[in-house]
Amino acid sequence: MALLGKIIKGAVQLGNNLIPDVSDPMAAQQATLKELLTKASETAFGKQYDFEQILQSENISGEFARQVPIHDYHAIFDQWWQRQVAGESDITWPGSTEYFALSSGTTGGPSKHIPVSEEMIKAIRTTGIRQLLSLANFDLPASVFEKEILMLGSTTELTDKGEYKTGEISGISASRIPSWFESYYKPGREIASINDFDERVQEIIAQAPSWDIGALSGIPSWIQLMLERVIEYHKLETIHDIWPNLSVYATGGIAFEPYQKGFEKLLAKPLIYVDTYLASEGFFAFQNRPDTRAMALVLNNGIYFEFIPFTGENFTADGLAENPTVLNISEVEEDQDYALLISTCSGTWRYLIGDTIKFTDIQRSEILITGRTKHFLSVTGEQLSVDNMNEAIQLLEKEMSITVREFALSAIPHEQYFAHRWYIGTDDPANAAVVSEKLDTIIKGLNKNYGRARGRALKHVFIELITPSLFYKWQESNNKLGGQTKVPRVMTKEQLEQWEEFISGRKEV
Repeated sequence: MALLGKIIKGAVQLGNNLIPDVSDPMAAQQATLKELLTKASETAFGKQYDFEQILQSENISGEFARQVPIHDYHAIFDQWWQRQVAGESDITWPGSTEYFALSSGTTGGPSKHIPVSEEMIKAIRTTGIRQLLSLANFDLPASVFEKEILMLGSTTELTDKGEYKTGEISGISASRIPSWFESYYKPGREIASINDFDERVQEIIAQAPSWDIGALSGIPSWIQLMLERVIEYHKLETIHDIWPNLSVYATGGIAFEPYQKGFEKLLAKPLIYVDTYLASEGFFAFQNRPDTRAMALVLNNGIYFEFIPFTGENFTADGLAENPTVLNISEVEEDQDYALLISTCSGTWRYLIGDTIKFTDIQRSEILITGRTKHFLSVTGEQLSVDNMNEAIQLLEKEMSITVREFALSAIPHEQYFAHRWYIGTDDPANAAVVSEKLDTIIKGLNKNYGRARGRALKHVFIELITPSLFYKWQESNNKLGGQTKVPRVMTKEQLEQWEEFISGRKEV
């Protein structure tokens, strides 16, 4: 075993032991909130909502929740962030904004401009280092710690707007990697700066034989697509034929489970999977121990979290209800879906990010992402979450011995009732009628509300089996190939119309 690997592994274990322990989550969060309010007290936002007065309260978190309204993207951008885009300083965070992360999340819709402060870049880097150090908790050979890490994100060639630069958060972060990490980082600065995703992957393919990759990082769909192209180009059986030391995959951006079966066909040996929760607004959580897929929230690094129970009382078909119940970290319960509110060191204040999570371990502050507030289907009371969808697809794959690469669905009017229309991307032969029957049965077993709805207004389940490449070509047609972009699991009416127009006549492509 290489001496260097032993030394690095020892250093990682030592560093992991020095990570601050968060034994009192609420105390850590109160300290974080106090620091955020103090730093932003002289900003326009801080003066508007009297941060100085909030800081003098005996109950800072409670007073903060009473004084500062909840914002969605449009509310905070229209009133505050657009002033930062125009070049104004000290608006929601001290100083001027050097970066804006572009985020649309899923195909369709204009890109959001999320401010990224220098403090946030440092916070993301710190959390990234903590995640690397936490690998000491996993059973990895010492040799892995001297291998290279391939990070497939968006381009690091940012768009210069004069007063600021724009790009996706993975590209912004990669453009600022520390010098000590460069010898481990692949594809390297030159390739990472290529704007076109296909060209970037082609360069990765060309360089692949000269690299010794021990770990991968990126969104599952794009990582899988890249690995398939490397295998095809170099005429390999598996990716381990070219990267025999590949041992770890840090996944994130979307649930990995629906991709896992197809992904593992590309491997000669099992990998250790480590989940991450990095969004345009910050690095929220990461898996820091084996024997779980849950991720520990980072409670002491520039982000304050609040939680809205994801119930009919707090969310309606039109979105967030008036005066919703909002909880802090000391008030949450396990196995309850919550919509996430964040306040950060980028000047994001009580911001409804759109993700839903649930706690699996309160003591460890460990969570799973369960879906999106807008990707939650309940036109007839079925209350079908993305978590339900992912689990159903996994069970369908197992029962029918097929691999599903992508899927999406939408609720549609049908006669005087409603139906669900699923688009399932698979290269395996299957009968749509059989898939419909089995998927319907599986979801009934997972979700009682769905079962009740199927006996009432949700009368049909339609399935279209298509080649998975259509999903990626659709994203490419919307200039959303690679990077942080994801296929929407639940399509809006507008997205469904665009999608059906796109696939018309292409289903055999």
